[in-house]
Amino acid sequence: MSLAPFTVGFDLDLTLVDSRPGIRAAYTALAAATGTVIDVDLVVSRIGPPLEQELRNWFPEEQVAEVGARYIAEYHRHGITASPAMPGAREAVAAVRELGGRVVVVTAKHPRNARLHLDHLGIEPDTVEGLLWAEAKAEALRRHGAGVYVGDHIGDVRGARTAGALSVAVTTGPCGAEELRAAGADVLLDDLTHFPGWLRGYREAA
Repeated sequence: MSLAPFTVGFDLDLTLVDSRPGIRAAYTALAAATGTVIDVDLVVSRIGPPLEQELRNWFPEEQVAEVGARYIAEYHRHGITASPAMPGAREAVAAVRELGGRVVVVTAKHPRNARLHLDHLGIEPDTVEGLLWAEAKAEALRRHGAGVYVGDHIGDVRGARTAGALSVAVTTGPCGAEELRAAGADVLLDDLTHFPGWLRGYREAA
């Protein structure tokens, strides 16, 4: 039996890409360049929300735009090659394709950095949408007709639910299983290595 075409959305940071080493390196370089004390361990422990939101913890509002541009430049230099794929990321994207689906990456990250990560790791989505966080992710998910959205943060769960998509949450980021479940995740997986098997069952039941 042939199934109708479908689209799966994926978050980027700590869902498809382990960006912790890259973010750590970029913030360390930013702190050195600006002479600002930044608790990089704390930053890395709460990856997910937009860059500007994190920068406001360390810089006054009037400096955020300028410092944000500097961070992005540091990230280009230090962040891409330092960051590996999350376990099962390539296989998860391949599973969607094997079943005739499309893949859209929807992330709060700057789209250029997102593309650099994906290109470096050989992960090829059909499209990338950046600078979207939490409920705002629903804009892109609806536009691309995504019926499933996979992420690691309660913001990803909120985006999926706002879009009317099934929320698949992986516990590879800063949010634990209970927190993700309480936010409304429909499916909980330890990591993306479990996603292909889940997707096959989900599509067979469709």
